[in-house]
Amino acid sequence: MKKHILSVVAALAVCAGAQAQTSVDDFKFGFKGGYNLSNLGGDIPGHKALSGFHVGGFAEIPVSAKFAVQPEVLYSAQGSKSKTTIGNVDFKTDVKADFINVPILAKYYALEGLSVEAGPQIGFLVKAKQGSVDVKDAFKSVDFGLAVGASYYFTENIFASARYNFGLTDVAKHSSDGFKMHNNVFQVAVGYRF
Repeated sequence: MKKHILSVVAALAVCAGAQAQTSVDDFKFGFKGGYNLSNLGGDIPGHKALSGFHVGGFAEIPVSAKFAVQPEVLYSAQGSKSKTTIGNVDFKTDVKADFINVPILAKYYALEGLSVEAGPQIGFLVKAKQGSVDVKDAFKSVDFGLAVGASYYFTENIFASARYNFGLTDVAKHSSDGFKMHNNVFQVAVGYRF
């Protein structure tokens, strides 16, 4: 838990440093939420994408006219669907793993209203279930990834975004024989920036 707190404090320190270089009037914040299509990629046969959601807040800290740093804190429902066949019977079980994700994105305004974003993301496991069984102990508590996406501002305040999160960490706690499992999540969202 101490490592989690230190990671969040480090992220906030980076944001505070960027904030110190810009005026308070330029600093913006907001909230967003939307749809997740996630999968536990890697060496797991028979897993398919699972629908979920994400919701949270963000800050936008301008560095120049075209560049900004955008830290976010998002609650994200992730996982995958699985199907196992024994004899003639199919057993379908969803693996649901909820995370608090903290991406820190470099944001570039390519055109009026259109931005592209990329950066590292750290995720903290909140809970994990396979069906009704708690499987949190089978997952690592921290996940690192890379987020890449774009946003379009319809007005000064209202926007839509799309993003793909590439999991870099093998989130299976007890990997053996080269078995690996990664969080991969496609997200679409709408949001409001104050």
